[in-house]
Amino acid sequence: MPGPRVEEFPAHSVGGGLALLLGLAGLAGGVLLMAAGTSVAATAAQVLLFVGGALVAVTAALAMFGLNMIAPGEARVVQLFGRYRGTIRTDGLRWVNPLTTRAKISTRIRNHETAVLKVNDAYGNPIELAAVVVWKVEDTAQAMFEVDDFREFVSTQTEAAVRHIAIEYPYDAHDEEGLSLRGNAEEITEKLALELRARVEAAGVHIVESRFTHLAYAPEIASAMLQRQQAGAVVAARRQIVDGAVGMVEAALARIAAEGLVELDDERKAAMISNLMVVLCGDRAAQPVLNTGTLYQ
Repeated sequence: MPGPRVEEFPAHSVGGGLALLLGLAGLAGGVLLMAAGTSVAATAAQVLLFVGGALVAVTAALAMFGLNMIAPGEARVVQLFGRYRGTIRTDGLRWVNPLTTRAKISTRIRNHETAVLKVNDAYGNPIELAAVVVWKVEDTAQAMFEVDDFREFVSTQTEAAVRHIAIEYPYDAHDEEGLSLRGNAEEITEKLALELRARVEAAGVHIVESRFTHLAYAPEIASAMLQRQQAGAVVAARRQIVDGAVGMVEAALARIAAEGLVELDDERKAAMISNLMVVLCGDRAAQPVLNTGTLYQ
């Protein structure tokens, strides 16, 4: 984005209470002068008082157009004949040059939630995602003059950033070291926030927080990807069961040998390992077989 051509600075303003009192006093003085002009017999004095009172009243009324009531979380961007003359951020009643124009702009924190976007991830799989962005206007001059409409600008750049992040990373990573949208939500969210800050900085907007609110496969491939995820879960569970079973068999053989309960040759060890692995890794309860003979019969 291009660098800002204008930056915010405080506008010259004074407390509006004193300006309001002076304006009311000027109106009252003008009315009194015009009233006094009607009671004077001399025509010249009458015209002078009437014209003077009218000028005072009109000047006081015009001066009172410079009063502005500013609520907390609001600002006024001041322009004089099209030239930027500063921003008023002090809340309360303030007075500025009545010939200036003052545009109200909110500096409160706002939310923007994108619609559900359908894009392709890094592997080319169609996915759906949406995000919410918490933002506020930090530089009122840039927000007013650097872009045409800063609200629409934030909306468009947020959608562009979400789409760009989605195509850079897969929904699910095939390898454990790679980043994925579903498995590394915190890291991806931080990258989204950094990209958004870079995109909207020219408009004087500060990104407070950004989060994904919706993330899923597109409906046309959701069932197939669900089967893939289920298969992966089954494989992972089986791997864990086998690892545990091997450890238990090793512990059993080591304890039998350490306590000298029975001496097993290689053939019987293999048979015992086979039986234990079937019992421990099977998904059904094993049916016991009673051996009524000796160990070798």
